Amino acid sequence: MKIPKRIQPLVDEGLVDEVLRPLMSGKEADVFVVRSGSEVRCAKIYKEAEKRSFKQAVQYREGRKGRNSRRARAMEKGSKFGRNEQEQAWQNAEVDALFRLAHAGVRVPQPYGCFDGVLLMELITDEQGFVAPRLNDVTLTTEQALAHHKVVMKDVQRMLCAGLIHGDLSEFNVLLDSCGPVIIDLPQAVDAAANNNAKRMLERDVNNMTQYYGQFAPELLKTKYAKEMWALFESGKLNPESELTGKFKESTKAADVDSVLAEIEAAFDEEQERKERIRESIEG
Repeated sequence: MKIPKRIQPLVDEGLVDEVLRPLMSGKEADVFVVRSGSEVRCAKIYKEAEKRSFKQAVQYREGRKGRNSRRARAMEKGSKFGRNEQEQAWQNAEVDALFRLAHAGVRVPQPYGCFDGVLLMELITDEQGFVAPRLNDVTLTTEQALAHHKVVMKDVQRMLCAGLIHGDLSEFNVLLDSCGPVIIDLPQAVDAAANNNAKRMLERDVNNMTQYYGQFAPELLKTKYAKEMWALFESGKLNPESELTGKFKESTKAADVDSVLAEIEAAFDEEQERKERIRESIEG
């Protein structure tokens, strides 16, 4: 097929030998199946900021460090230079997260690098060698749902121990290969310690996955892994080998009503955003 303009530099540099076919076209990026030597990989082309649909990106950028103070100031001011820096930071965030999480033992695609807004990474396949399906496209038995949920919770735990939260985890961002779930789509990953929205995003990620798997294993709907993880993380007691139970005893202290209402409002806004992204994903 004709080589997309954005992939041509990778061909010129010998990083890609052939573009085999389009894999998907989404609101955030276009993905192509490519050949690099004897390996079949995928190339993810990030769309320009004005063409992306990701809302409230500022929530996800909070806590990300600029490469130097000049760039950080420019990003805060929103100058043309600053916007370019923000765009590069957004594009590089995913490859940085993939390297970091792979090192932490999280099941993610192996990254090979990000080149001028094109992420070159492993193509996840099923047992027959076909492109692995997204989790929302499969039906699970109760036993499979319980086993896969355990794997995903352990990966979320490892991510948190590595200082990251996915920020948009759902059945649409998990592939299923021959060995189980593989987490994908991480450009919005947030710093667990530096982002004020981290706790809420962790709870949303965990609850999204629990609700999905709960369709097949309703007993999962009673678990409280997010609260358990965050409490251990805040107290400095969470590590990759911590044995989680899914149980958490709520505090009996009087609630701060204003804070609770603010949390509810924020959660509602985020759920509306999630539904919109799911709709766009289906339409795309």
